[in-house]
Amino acid sequence: MTQFTEKAIKEAFIALLNDRPLDRITIKDITEACGISRNTFYYHFADIPTLLKSILDSEIERVLMGPWKELSWEDGFIQGAQFALENKRFIYHAYKSVRHEEIERYLNSVAGEIMREYVTRVAQGISVREGDKLLIADFYKSALVGMVVDWLNRGMKEDPVPVIKRLGTMLEGNIGLSLKRVEMET
Repeated sequence: MTQFTEKAIKEAFIALLNDRPLDRITIKDITEACGISRNTFYYHFADIPTLLKSILDSEIERVLMGPWKELSWEDGFIQGAQFALENKRFIYHAYKSVRHEEIERYLNSVAGEIMREYVTRVAQGISVREGDKLLIADFYKSALVGMVVDWLNRGMKEDPVPVIKRLGTMLEGNIGLSLKRVEMET
């Protein structure tokens, strides 16, 4: 029953945040949308920021447990961003609120894990220090997150998938080349 109630609260909040900005959503709005009492809401979540963090944490866990590990970094990133692509207004409203750091934490977590996994996979058979692998992964993670933040700041108007795929084409093989360059130095 607890998981059912939490799911209902999260779904109601996502629907509301897809409709209006975060600062215009109250706990009363959420409880009315899913037919529960305020006490029930507070039993599951301390407040709205805690609810937002819980939703994003659940998405991080879902993405990181998904089948993206065998994909290219671009396909992995697109898969990781699927929640944002399906809930653009939710993400936009959350980002434009005072809670934008939660969206950035989500992006950094997903993009960081995808890039670390991908760099580790590309590095197989290449003798390279762990710190160098992490540096390369962090560089690409930061670039991707920066591009997404720019997209958010521009109002999420254009479709990011073709841009990510084009970037993948432009950067094809660069991670492997970077790892091989570092290998030569050791």
